[in-house]
Amino acid sequence: MFVLGEVHDNPAHHAEQARRVAEIAPEALVFEMLTEDQAARVTPELRDDAEVLETALGWAESGWPDFAMYYPIFAAAPQARIYGAAVPREAAQAAMRDGHEVAFGPDAGRYGLTEALSAEEQAQREALQQVAHCDALPEEMLPMMVSVQRLRDAALARAVVQALDQTGGPVAVITGNGHARRDWGLPKVLERVAPEARVFVLMQGEGDVVPEGGHDEVVFAPPVERDDPCATFR
Repeated sequence: MFVLGEVHDNPAHHAEQARRVAEIAPEALVFEMLTEDQAARVTPELRDDAEVLETALGWAESGWPDFAMYYPIFAAAPQARIYGAAVPREAAQAAMRDGHEVAFGPDAGRYGLTEALSAEEQAQREALQQVAHCDALPEEMLPMMVSVQRLRDAALARAVVQALDQTGGPVAVITGNGHARRDWGLPKVLERVAPEARVFVLMQGEGDVVPEGGHDEVVFAPPVERDDPCATFR
């Protein structure tokens, strides 16, 4: 199976994912951006029309970047079954309130969610969450944000396992670089729940900055112009 990472708002990264998907010709596509309910709405007829598919998915309300960047990925594997691995907002809130293992459900132990992280990894993850949120989060929120991230990695792994079981693979996963990282992202969870799966991780960097976390291949694209992401927090 193939984990294809990206920086979500970089069009060149989506174009590379579409190119790789066309080469792989996967039997299943797993999207971090889609819930199970959204994935179930994707039919062969809808996939022929980008505008109709976007409307059916309710993409405009999803908060993800322009669907025009993602549609070529759908089109690159018209035969592939679509799976959604997005964590609904209610589940993310439950993870912050009650813990990720409660939000995930009965298989939490199988996916490693009942085990505490090492102190070193917990600290590294919390530091990354703080940087990602422009040093604006209260300290007490950082463990909750790590909990949600672990829940999302496990949800991706669960969707991959389902896709492998139902289609036999190959499976291609469309996700951000943070979930693609080998050291503690989706590939790490898959080592536990699907050790027989062969996993290839593609990460995509901007400029000459190598994404953290481990990969099998990294490709680079020019960075995109962005507004200051910290302006909102200020």
